[in-house]
Amino acid sequence: MAVRVQSEDFDLGAELEALRAGRTDIGALVSFSGLVRDDTGDLKVLELEHYPGMTESALTEIEVEAHKRWELNATLIVHRFGPLKPGEQIMMVAAASPHRKAAFEAADFLMDFLKSRAPFWKKETGVDGAEWVDAKDTDEDALKRW
Repeated sequence: MAVRVQSEDFDLGAELEALRAGRTDIGALVSFSGLVRDDTGDLKVLELEHYPGMTESALTEIEVEAHKRWELNATLIVHRFGPLKPGEQIMMVAAASPHRKAAFEAADFLMDFLKSRAPFWKKETGVDGAEWVDAKDTDEDALKRW
């Protein structure tokens, strides 16, 4: 298990290679990477703020819960903070398991909980100024299946 909260970008391929390095017990490795999206073409920057320590603790709790629910060999959560431009990587999750179903479900679970429970505050700055972004109802609804 590993959680990192950082301002620096990451190399998705290198992260996945490091996660599985030297392991022969992994039969499936599922990953998801999120990018800063600009739905309207007006976004200049998305800024993520967090409280160090609190954020890592919350992400670790989510990761521990995934390990309780599925047979997992390893997991990784990397989430960035600070100012990010459209198209930049914002986060990634990876779940490694002996079997694909557990890896897919765990990665999906991690994503759903990160979208709605990770303590990050988002501010979008566009051509018309800046505004804080609230969680979406669809993100909350996604948690109900777990």
